[in-house]
Amino acid sequence: MNKKKLVSIGGGTGLSTLLRGLKEYDNIDIVAVVTMMDDGGSSGRLREEFGTLPPGDIRNCLLALSNREDILTKLFQYRFPVKKKIPEVGGHSLGNLLLLAISDIVGGFDKSVRAISEILAIRGKVLPVTLQTANLVAELENGQKVFGESKISKSGVPIKRIRINPHKVKHYPETVKEILSADGIIIGPGSLFTSIIPHIIIKDITDAIYKSRAKKVYVSNIMTQPGETDNYTVSDHVKKIYEHSHNKIWFDYVLVNKGKLPSNLLKKYAKEKSFPVKIDYEILKTLCTKVIFADLVSRNENKNTMKYVRHDPAKLAKALIKIFLS
Repeated sequence: MNKKKLVSIGGGTGLSTLLRGLKEYDNIDIVAVVTMMDDGGSSGRLREEFGTLPPGDIRNCLLALSNREDILTKLFQYRFPVKKKIPEVGGHSLGNLLLLAISDIVGGFDKSVRAISEILAIRGKVLPVTLQTANLVAELENGQKVFGESKISKSGVPIKRIRINPHKVKHYPETVKEILSADGIIIGPGSLFTSIIPHIIIKDITDAIYKSRAKKVYVSNIMTQPGETDNYTVSDHVKKIYEHSHNKIWFDYVLVNKGKLPSNLLKKYAKEKSFPVKIDYEILKTLCTKVIFADLVSRNENKNTMKYVRHDPAKLAKALIKIFLS
């Protein structure tokens, strides 16, 4: 049986969570396409100080796909403590610094990613969506504009549209090649406006998704994200993706969570103004070929010890494999 190639598009914790589950299946080839517009934290500081591409999401995806459980992966995850005596490295991830250093040695960010992929013996391939420095611009419903990914969710005003600066960003050629040859394309889970849509607004990426004969799946977020998707339903997420793709993208499947969440955890999230994403099925079924329900929630043995609402890597991967291998 030939392996199926699955291309996962996104960023942040959502993409790395998905990859941890997918890497357990030997009958698929994994390609992760990662957004490159982060301007906060360690990545943002490195962008500003060295003019490099933000390495954080790439690093997380490489570690998620790594088959090594040794001191090397722990080194890549190590974050220097913030201390007044060493402000230069305080808060930086060692993995981010290594990506920057190797990029300088081998002569390119993409070459650095390939080199570290070999060092970490990753299961699959991690690709940037672009090698061009770019920033996100959010147009708010009140007409204001917010510049930079790290500031978008802090505006407190509903987002009308996301744009990119500069307007025309060149895609990474290998990324488009992999999308066109994919058997399955997975978009999400992840922050709608800062992890998902940044891919869609690059024209050549959207065109490649449109032309690809792959099955296309959107994985819905479990919770709304304060400042980005307040009061959003699943169909609202899908509509925004369609809108930013100029209606070129159509999802064959939308995968939504039907697993129950602990009441104590829901109360905790409600204090942060985050709530379960409402599944408006009657509208949603007009926006895709089929809606798939599955229990996707990550749980501890003791529900009272759960600190976060997260997709479970194994459950999510199992539901997706069932779609793509059926």
